[in-house]
Amino acid sequence: MLLLTTAVTTGALTLSACGSRGDDNNSSSAGKKTVVIGLDAPTTGELSALGLGIRNSAQLAIDTANKTGEVKGVTFKLEALDDKALPNVGQQNATKLAGDKDAMGIVGPLNSGVAQSMQQVSKQNNVVLISPANTTPDLTQGPDWKKNKRVRQFPTYFRTATTDEVQGAFDGQYAWEKMKVKKVYVIDDQKTYGVGLASSFKDQFGKLGGKVVGTEHVSPDDRDFKAVVSKVKSAKPDLVFYGGEYPASGPLSQQLKDGGVTVPLMGGDGMYSGDYIKLNKKAQGDYASSVGKPVEELPSAKKFIADYKAAGFKEAYEAYGGSTYDATWAVIQAVKKTVDDNGGKLPDDARKKVVDAMNSVTFDGVTGKVAFDKFGDTTNTMITAYQVDKGAWASRFSAEFKKFDKS
Repeated sequence: MLLLTTAVTTGALTLSACGSRGDDNNSSSAGKKTVVIGLDAPTTGELSALGLGIRNSAQLAIDTANKTGEVKGVTFKLEALDDKALPNVGQQNATKLAGDKDAMGIVGPLNSGVAQSMQQVSKQNNVVLISPANTTPDLTQGPDWKKNKRVRQFPTYFRTATTDEVQGAFDGQYAWEKMKVKKVYVIDDQKTYGVGLASSFKDQFGKLGGKVVGTEHVSPDDRDFKAVVSKVKSAKPDLVFYGGEYPASGPLSQQLKDGGVTVPLMGGDGMYSGDYIKLNKKAQGDYASSVGKPVEELPSAKKFIADYKAAGFKEAYEAYGGSTYDATWAVIQAVKKTVDDNGGKLPDDARKKVVDAMNSVTFDGVTGKVAFDKFGDTTNTMITAYQVDKGAWASRFSAEFKKFDKS
């Protein structure tokens, strides 16, 4: 089972939202080799708040490496592409980035469904793909992970976000133990991430004795939830759980409350955004979990927060700022090891060597200790529960995943 161990209660979180960015510091110095690190995220569209935070945080890591001369003889350049949260666009972006001989890694994407379309391109071209946000277990452990038949199908894929096996179980146990919920109505958006998160939540909540009084599937493009509201109201749950992202869950929550369903809505990291609150005038009291501890509570993140503010980005770093910086820095460290092992220069088979190096990369990052297990998953399994309080997300409880009982 999941052990919820370390409680944390704080005031509201404040995300930096600064002025416009000045320079990108991407120009290479004379005599230095330029190494490209690609970035794939939705920087336009409904999920752009998260995507822009990812892009900016990757840029900050690149700028820091160049400024400090982290890898001797190498200047890093970020090539950021917009996937619009669409799998086919993500695949096109991965193909384009992999076609650049100077590209040694790709940071992203945000969406697990997009990652599925990019993994094969990454594998075929032997280029590292590392996500700060993907949480679907299948990506690293194969489709039969629930049967405990875990197989790493894509050796080039890594992530600095823990999986929904952890997050969904955390949410289910948090609802049962901390919120004292007995009955829940579960809704998902039919996307890879939403379905997986909802399934993991139901499994853990049911194991503990909770009752699922109804389920519903919606489209991520839906904004009119009258029919769903009627079903939920009739079921009389103590909580509504949503597997999906904030563009739909914000309106869903408001319509539920307008329709007389006064219980909180809870979701995962796809809901944890300041834009969820902007889209929902009745967000007060709702819950969301997110991977890791809030960076505002981590001593290891103080420099990241200060540097991000000083850089002048106009968008907040949002939920994945710290994990994106760490993902980008992991690629930089893999390049560094590859260069060091080859007498101070990139070898002809640099991409393969960078992939190999990623498996042994370890350092103290923004989010804590950064390292990867045999599947390419992060070894950091901390999850935090947040609640909307007075117009902002406030952290309520953090716990590290200890053991999952699959019996």
